[in-house]
Amino acid sequence: MNTGRTIFSQLMSFLPHKEFQKCVYRYHGDHKTISFTAFDQFLSLAFAQLTYRESLRDIQECLRAVPYKLYHMGIRSPIAKSTLADANEKRDWRIFADFAQALITRARHLYADTDFGSELEDASLYAPDSSTIDLCLSLFPWAKFRKAKGAVKLHTLPNLRGSIPEFIHISDGKLADVKVLDLIAPQPGAFYIMDRGYLDFARLYALHQDQAFFVIRSKKGFRFQRRYSLPVDKEAGVRFDQTIFLTGFYPAKDYPVPLRRVGYYDAETTRHLVFLTNNFDLPPLTIAHLYRLRWQVELFFKWIKQHLRIKAFYGTSENAVKTQIWISIAVYVLVAIVKKELGLKQSLYTILQVVSVTLFEKMPILQAFSEQPNILETTDSCNQLTLFD
Repeated sequence: MNTGRTIFSQLMSFLPHKEFQKCVYRYHGDHKTISFTAFDQFLSLAFAQLTYRESLRDIQECLRAVPYKLYHMGIRSPIAKSTLADANEKRDWRIFADFAQALITRARHLYADTDFGSELEDASLYAPDSSTIDLCLSLFPWAKFRKAKGAVKLHTLPNLRGSIPEFIHISDGKLADVKVLDLIAPQPGAFYIMDRGYLDFARLYALHQDQAFFVIRSKKGFRFQRRYSLPVDKEAGVRFDQTIFLTGFYPAKDYPVPLRRVGYYDAETTRHLVFLTNNFDLPPLTIAHLYRLRWQVELFFKWIKQHLRIKAFYGTSENAVKTQIWISIAVYVLVAIVKKELGLKQSLYTILQVVSVTLFEKMPILQAFSEQPNILETTDSCNQLTLFD
């Protein structure tokens, strides 16, 4: 690695530049652009993400303080607050959305080797979920959520083999989670592990017809008839394993084939859980353990909100907000790619902390992490997400 390059430059060298230019051409991102290109915009906001800048003025002053290093960062144009604001306002956010998806595709292959047991050796595991990002309705009038509150929703479909989100959709706060299932192309043989908010028998039957499997928490109150019960190991926490048919008029019409109903007692949380699935082959304990993997999704959203700049936005328009969110996701996935390709042992949290204070240093990127004492890991509490370990 060239010791004359900054850590930031080396980190950005992992970006597929040809793929980025394809996204720019697709949406005419640099049409009539004289100096401040789409890539300059991406690098500026990536710098803001990695160094935790809070505003456009913050970005401008920090980059103007080191003008002799901008060229080595890959930024070819002077950074002005007004220029960056105009780019966030006018340049199509879909450029960065498509580029983030390209990075996700690359990362998915790198993290496809997580083992979940012999029964699921070749199966893909997905856990659709969403997170609401609160906004001030007076500043973001387009993001209507409630009468006096604005919000956008970040819908994701993380692959649990590495927690890389394979599908991302940004909507207003009113869009119900279950409707996002209509936007997902089911993968035959894959498992979709969902919470009760996604319980819709018509959509579950569509997954079943596409030869995909689902595991979903059951709601109380729906009518069914038990046909069979299999013996279970209650010492392991399994309470029952039943084959049922729905008997309510609309549910029976929406899902006309048998369902499997599994009851489980979680001793750690002292909770009784009931799951519905269309898979009749896996042991009931495996069905329960699959649902516990959903905690990775909760940690994913917690990590995103804590460490990426999507709580303080640099612009108030819909285009500016979506641009910032997609670039933050692209930075998250890029660091995950670098961690895997360089074989870094540190957690993603630690990697970002080190990068934030060494961004302008001229040293091999591996050296920046090889000399880090283990004490950095202790700042990551037991509740902190440690993905990709």
